[in-house]
Amino acid sequence: MAVEDNVQRWYATGKRKTAVARVWLKAGTGNIAVNRRAFETYFPRETSRLVVMQPFDVTEQVGCFDVFATLAGGGISAQAEALRHGISKALLEYNAGLRDRLKRAGFLTRDARAKERKKYGQPGARKRFQFSKR
Repeated sequence: MAVEDNVQRWYATGKRKTAVARVWLKAGTGNIAVNRRAFETYFPRETSRLVVMQPFDVTEQVGCFDVFATLAGGGISAQAEALRHGISKALLEYNAGLRDRLKRAGFLTRDARAKERKKYGQPGARKRFQFSKR
């Protein structure tokens, strides 16, 4: 397995719910590979692809970087948002001057909302069994 030592890369980790994205950026033509698959086949939904491309749109860097990412955990939407978070953080590694635009768009904040755990003796996290007085 050949390793390109002279290629400049920027790495970051993005997270959302239980999804984790490890992202590598390198100067290129805009190719995106997710888990060694094509971007369009991994995210068949157009909305997911738009979410992933948002950091490039905000920073006007569309087509300037090749993205290689490995995603694990969560669902498709959570993985798309984790990838967006990772790309945003990797763009910061590339150029710290982009921080203001990415921060204003809200892409640098890790969305920590996750599903609340189910409580014992009850049907769900908040739902209760019907109360009977008699």
